Amino acid sequence: MRAGPSQEDIRRHNLGTLLRFVHLRGPASRAVLAESLGLNRSTIMALTSDLTSAGLVREELPRGPGRRAGRPSLVVRPESTRVYVLAFEVGVDRLVVARVGLGGVVLDRREGVRARDSDPADLLGVLVAGARSLVRKAERDAVCVGAALGFPGTVRRSDDSIMFGPNLDVGGLRLGDALSRRLGLGIPVSVCNDANLGAVAEHERGAGVNCDNLIYLHGDVGVGGGIIAHGRLLGGDEGFGGEIGHMVINPGGRPCACGSKGCLEAEVGERTLLDLAGRKEIPGQPGRDAVRAVVAAADAGDIKAREALHRVGNWLGLGVANLVNLFNPGLVIFGGTLRDIFLGAAAQIRSVLATNALAAPREKVKLRTATLGDDTTLVGAAEFAFAEVLADPVQVLTRLRAPETV
Repeated sequence: MRAGPSQEDIRRHNLGTLLRFVHLRGPASRAVLAESLGLNRSTIMALTSDLTSAGLVREELPRGPGRRAGRPSLVVRPESTRVYVLAFEVGVDRLVVARVGLGGVVLDRREGVRARDSDPADLLGVLVAGARSLVRKAERDAVCVGAALGFPGTVRRSDDSIMFGPNLDVGGLRLGDALSRRLGLGIPVSVCNDANLGAVAEHERGAGVNCDNLIYLHGDVGVGGGIIAHGRLLGGDEGFGGEIGHMVINPGGRPCACGSKGCLEAEVGERTLLDLAGRKEIPGQPGRDAVRAVVAAADAGDIKAREALHRVGNWLGLGVANLVNLFNPGLVIFGGTLRDIFLGAAAQIRSVLATNALAAPREKVKLRTATLGDDTTLVGAAEFAFAEVLADPVQVLTRLRAPETV
């Protein structure tokens, strides 16, 4: 017979559950925590005491009006300035580094333009310089508990190798390992596909907070996707799951960078929309701005822009119909440039979905835009970086602070 969980296992689980609650939902009173987590007040008091001693949360009296008469229930707040992660985003046209405190608070950030012909060494140098600047500005007793990077390409989860990336000769690049060595913080830097992180972000903090089965579609030069099934990211055998952009929707259609033809990416991507609208990429101008310009022109009556948006919307609707039939999501979220395309072609996308998806799975599915905007990937990277400390708070923090007490 298998032994049940030990008291220590239960305690560790409860500590992580409580910390995760205040991390995602914000400060909460002991009374609210007891009711929400299904634990008695004495247990909540013991857990918050442990987390406070570890420097992960603090307890204080309620603030502002509306306090009840009698002895108030102490409010538990995450220690946002003392416990943080580093979140990196390598976009097609931008590089971002942020210091994000427990509770999801962006404490500081550095952002710059990424040249589309940049090489890995240049990219690494910019990310390291930005991260070091942020770490220097952190409080003296602050501790970095994790780091993660979102990348617009194919990432193998077993070793975080980047197998493919647009406009970048990577060929198995171990960008996370290189970043970790250069930063010297004693923590690994995880590397994840940007759309997968977008799915995590929108599920945890965005449009999909109350939905455990959703699909996030992200557009830049290419198109990617992340799938949340039963509250968990669907990664596949090697982490390559969610390459929705390379689902063939138009056999014999436009050539795709992957070598195939008629992929969703090839039919609805930024370059296709600009080409159909008779526009060219402007050097130095982010692709999302060019896409927004086409959508604005269509809204203003530009016939060619309208036709381009209609055609792209038609293919995007067909792709969504296939995904709805396959995964039966409760929600499909459009982010990146696809957010703007959806806003400009929502009627067309819904019409194609109604025609091509099975009645049962499409009945309750909702189509929404990402609420986290251009920072969806960055927020997802921060949440991924916090995962270990949220799973085992005290042990992780004790391990990271151990060298200071030697």
